[in-house]
Amino acid sequence: MNSDILKHVMNVDLSHFLVVSAILFCLGLYGIVSRKNAVMVLMGIELVLNAANINFLAFTKYGGVTIAGQAVAIFVIILAACEAAVALAIVLNIFKMFNTVNVDEIDALRD
Repeated sequence: MNSDILKHVMNVDLSHFLVVSAILFCLGLYGIVSRKNAVMVLMGIELVLNAANINFLAFTKYGGVTIAGQAVAIFVIILAACEAAVALAIVLNIFKMFNTVNVDEIDALRD
């Protein structure tokens, strides 16, 4: 009887991955749109990229695609790391100039 329950519980298909990905994407989009803090906006962007990675890997597993989805997911991870490094450098410079990281309060560009 326990093995029947485990078979039912362990049955994960493509729709489960897509639901988790959609939830992550919506949370990331909410974080991008609703937050004033630039670091929180960057965290929302990371959630959106992770949702895309889940889709790439799920379609690789269940879509019969070769290793292309995994290669794209690794590329997205590398892109996210570069984006985080550059964006945090920009946020640090903005904080040094304006003493805030709220995106609503930064409205002037200077040299």
